[in-house]
Amino acid sequence: MLISMNWVKEYVDLDGLNISELLKRFTLSTAEIDDIYYKGCDLKGVVVGKVISCEMHPNSQKLHLLKVDTSKRIYECVCGAPNVVKGINVAFAVDGALVGGIPISTSIIAGYKSEGMCCSEKELGISDNYNNIMLLDDSAELGMGIKELLPIDDIIFEVDNKSLTNRPDLWGHYGMAREFAVITGRELKELPQSEPDYSGSESVPVTILRSDLCYRYSCLRMDNVTRCLSPAEMRIRLYYCGMRSINFLADLTNYIMLEIGQPLHAFDSRKISNIIIRTPDADTLFVTLDGNSRTIDTNTLLICNELEPVAIAGIMGGLDSEIEGDTKGVVLEAACFDAVSIRKSSSRIGLRTDASQRYEKALDPEMTLVAIKRFVNLISKWDPTAVATSMVTDEYVYCYPEITIYFDKAYLDRYSGIDIRHDYILSTLTALGFQVSQSGDLFNVKVPSWRGTKDISNKSDLVEELTRIYGYDNFPLTSTYSLLEPSQDSEVRINDTLVKDILVLRHSMSEVHSYIWCDAKKYKNLGLDVEENVTIINGAVDNTVLRNSMIPHLLIAVYENRQYADSLKMFEIARVVLGVTQNRLCNERRILGGVLYSKNTSEEALYYQAISIINDLLFETKRLRPIYSKAIPIHNWQHPKNTSTIFCGDGALGTICALHPKNLDLLGKNIAVATFELDMRVLDELKGNAIQYHEASKYPSIDYDLTVRLEKGRTFNDVYRFIQEENLSDLTDVSINDIYKTEQGTNVTINLVFSSNLKTLVKDEVQIEIDRLIKKWEQNKIELC
Repeated sequence: MLISMNWVKEYVDLDGLNISELLKRFTLSTAEIDDIYYKGCDLKGVVVGKVISCEMHPNSQKLHLLKVDTSKRIYECVCGAPNVVKGINVAFAVDGALVGGIPISTSIIAGYKSEGMCCSEKELGISDNYNNIMLLDDSAELGMGIKELLPIDDIIFEVDNKSLTNRPDLWGHYGMAREFAVITGRELKELPQSEPDYSGSESVPVTILRSDLCYRYSCLRMDNVTRCLSPAEMRIRLYYCGMRSINFLADLTNYIMLEIGQPLHAFDSRKISNIIIRTPDADTLFVTLDGNSRTIDTNTLLICNELEPVAIAGIMGGLDSEIEGDTKGVVLEAACFDAVSIRKSSSRIGLRTDASQRYEKALDPEMTLVAIKRFVNLISKWDPTAVATSMVTDEYVYCYPEITIYFDKAYLDRYSGIDIRHDYILSTLTALGFQVSQSGDLFNVKVPSWRGTKDISNKSDLVEELTRIYGYDNFPLTSTYSLLEPSQDSEVRINDTLVKDILVLRHSMSEVHSYIWCDAKKYKNLGLDVEENVTIINGAVDNTVLRNSMIPHLLIAVYENRQYADSLKMFEIARVVLGVTQNRLCNERRILGGVLYSKNTSEEALYYQAISIINDLLFETKRLRPIYSKAIPIHNWQHPKNTSTIFCGDGALGTICALHPKNLDLLGKNIAVATFELDMRVLDELKGNAIQYHEASKYPSIDYDLTVRLEKGRTFNDVYRFIQEENLSDLTDVSINDIYKTEQGTNVTINLVFSSNLKTLVKDEVQIEIDRLIKKWEQNKIELC
């Protein structure tokens, strides 16, 4: 959320204070400021000028030759704006001015001298309108600096919305001004309000059929609204706070929302006769102000004129009841809706607005009449012809209960750890809007309505209020005398950490973190199917299905980072959902997923690299060797041939595969990808072998390289199994040296290492063992090459 310090200063005097230091104080006491923007610092030398002559350029249909009077002198100017005419006042950048950080100097344009520039609002940095030059009021004094005429200089600070989730009162400038008043110890000025000047008996009928979803609904009819363009001051503030100017009535409702945090909505009064607040009996289509047709279900609250919907409550109005160019009368709505209902409805229809964000925070129902009175005050100031033509209709069906909290000073001192004076407690809580009475060390505190919807509910909340304003940085530094005991990590966490260390430190893999739901749009980029699985109720349209595999998310991470490196190795340990259990709960599994990507390595080499990582992982964690067996793919992205199940112990541990060619093409050209998944719960439960320590032999070893041919259907595991069965004397290590594929099968070169701790082995002794092994292989139809 963007906050204007000029707007804040309207309600609290900050003269003489260092604003930068004040904003640091705000971060320490209220909410963290993400960024600060200094508006107007890149604009100098722009003054009010009058166009006293305007002629068409002889060789152009768009350019005009102007003479602009700034009272000090008359400037020649070439201008291409379509709305320039003789007699208007403009924002004129003279020779030597600075506009948007760019210096303005005399130049020749289309053969004519131009000694300055007539500026648009975009060039002044006060709106996005660049099609026309800005027209100033005829009463503006010629030669006056534009910054003297308009509030262009401002300091805007940005606060992350999540920091204000529990503070609905801070979603407007007046609430922010209250915070600054308390921080600085200065007085908060009252918000100007006006009662509608109407003495008749007419009113807008309002019926609330869902009192559980609509707590209060106030409305007022006003006619004879003649103003169309909002005042420049309003447009500038709206733009600085991230909103665009639409028309006077829409801008005024947005202005008040940004000022006090209470959303307003203005309906064309010609289309409103009898307001009914209800939910539809069946799903219905509704066209919102943005022109989109949306499906409204039976749980979404609607504002209706009789039976015809005119707005989605708390979210957005309807296209049919919007303010139009000829609108002179409005029905003004100020309401308070159930926060949970608005949040769920907003998620269901996929539409989040500035209004819905505020309603989701549980607004104070007392603010509806304040907003209407503020609207009346401002419209009478900026459009005096507008008049109220009805009484204020106010249907108040649910009021939050008043909250009164008792606490004693001993409680505050004990929880804060410091001694806070009685007078400081009284003055601080009073400045924050609480009603406080004191009897000795006992305090009786009544919570204001704007803090009682979800924020302040018990005395520990009051301790936080007092200590944050006191300043945590003002607490004396003292050592604690508490007994500190290290927490014991669970076995699962220890195992996860070990696996991560192996993957990162030994194999240079990068850990990523992803969401548990499938992102349909990102899946589509890689041709991945969002497979049927458990879904999230009220999830975003493209993010409702929970994942059943880690690999698609890792492939997306590779896809989004592939331009930064020729090879990537990523992994994540997280949860997937494999349907539901018998108790109708999500069947969550903790899965290790890994993806290897390379532009320079073959698919075969990458596949065996993945096998090497898995082998190393299992040996280091359990002292076990896995077995790989060809498997039928269960996901469309798995390679139809190069997919295997990983077995270890008594069952399946996971899968390893290459990527399906169609998905590979979408990921990139001339690349290779290998993936693997391991079930971490199965890995945790595997009974590993104990670490065995052997004294290193002081005698030389003998290496034998044997190449065997594996016919189709056979694997290295068959070869290795026979080596284990023969229990060869003095054999200390077995490894694969090389693999070569032929038409007849696969040739595998195996390295066998023989070593003794008792003597130096001779070749004849080892040869006996080798012959015994070869005979075993031949008996099982495994031939030497």
